[in-house]
Amino acid sequence: MKLCKGETLQTSERSKPAAQIKAHLNYRVMWYKAALSRSFLLLAAKALKGRTRQGLWPLATDGLDMQRGEIMKATDLAVYGGVCTAALIFSVAACNGGGGRGADGKDPTAPLPASIGLTQLARGFQQPTTIGHAGDGSNRLFILERAGTIRIISNGSVAATPFLNITKLVKSRGSEQGLLGIAFPPDFKTSRTFYVNYTNRTGVGNTVVARFRVSSDPDRADPASRVELLQIRQPYANHNGGQLAFGPDGFLYIGTGDGGSGGDPHGNGQSTDTRLGKILRIDVRPATAPYAIPAGNPFGNEIWAFGLRNPWRFSFDRANGDLYIADVGQNEVEEINFQPAGAGAGANYGWNLMEGSRCFPRPGCSKTGLTQPVAEYFHGKGDCSVTGGYVYRGSAKALQGSYLYADFCSGRVWGLQKNGTRWDNRLLSDTAFPISTFGEDEKGELYLADYETGTVYRLGTPAPSVPRPLQ
Repeated sequence: MKLCKGETLQTSERSKPAAQIKAHLNYRVMWYKAALSRSFLLLAAKALKGRTRQGLWPLATDGLDMQRGEIMKATDLAVYGGVCTAALIFSVAACNGGGGRGADGKDPTAPLPASIGLTQLARGFQQPTTIGHAGDGSNRLFILERAGTIRIISNGSVAATPFLNITKLVKSRGSEQGLLGIAFPPDFKTSRTFYVNYTNRTGVGNTVVARFRVSSDPDRADPASRVELLQIRQPYANHNGGQLAFGPDGFLYIGTGDGGSGGDPHGNGQSTDTRLGKILRIDVRPATAPYAIPAGNPFGNEIWAFGLRNPWRFSFDRANGDLYIADVGQNEVEEINFQPAGAGAGANYGWNLMEGSRCFPRPGCSKTGLTQPVAEYFHGKGDCSVTGGYVYRGSAKALQGSYLYADFCSGRVWGLQKNGTRWDNRLLSDTAFPISTFGEDEKGELYLADYETGTVYRLGTPAPSVPRPLQ
């Protein structure tokens, strides 16, 4: 079903048939190391004959990294619709009051709503990866397209000319590569500078964080103003992270993946000598060139926190500065990590000693000194790759204080909320599309993107049902 602009999707009334879940496998390979018999694999191969991947965004392919049009292999898949259900387990660690960690919430929150509504805002984007805003009072939304363009939504309309086009600099051949992040500094209105994160055309595609300046036209950036701040060599094409965000301290935070392949073969997640598998923190204020290491960084380098596999979106709660990190799992577990404002320097989130709250790759690890996730869920029901979101601070009272996140493969959206010493988690929506990113506007309203159709939706509470008149 497709919505016209302005129509509202009542997600509480929707159900997802098995065929729809199976179709999601066109967008994301689920890598399972299940012991499947040869005859079972042949059955799966027969069922999938001729099916191809179309515009994938697999965030945890562990070296599969297949390209558009490549036929899926039965040994790479867990298939729904009666073909294969092996190795699929589902759980939400914090559902209805799981084990909570962290300080008490600082802001009043509303109880988690029963569901959310989605209203189409704009469509026609090509593989959207990020939704951002400039904080300059224009209330524009900036939509990043994976190949290397940035488009503007202003007053519900999409600008015909891109804000920035750097496709010649961006390597997006790998399914996890491309233009992945954008951040506008607190002084953007006067500095007219902004920052992007992308994979370049060097080697397999190194991570680059660069600064650009807006031209005399506020809706056009100057491509020639590019200044490269840092470049991180990538050993593999997957697990690039890509998130950028300015924290409440004014510093730029950068999310990086562990370098890719599978299982973190180089041990980057636990090493404080590499910038891979980390949250980095740098000072990009005008007095620094190109940046400085902030006082308080725990290792005397760019590293703020470590032990991450592929953080696909982190965000700060605009009301209190709390940090939420969604980290994509390896074989079984997707996780949400949390740090209260003012804490988190040197935090170790466990990868590759742990995957979520489980020891990896086998039981018996020491959890001493590791920061455990506040919520997690296992692969199953179509779930296989977390997409982190934001704490809602918009106008809908029922959503106040809820951290919204989703799974790319299943399209399901949850709300997570701190309640004293525990965390409450609730499924809020079961959508029909792969959710690649969330975004926040200047007023605290939240949005999400359908990676397949390039549609951006605004989140809110469902409109009240109106009884139909008797015929």
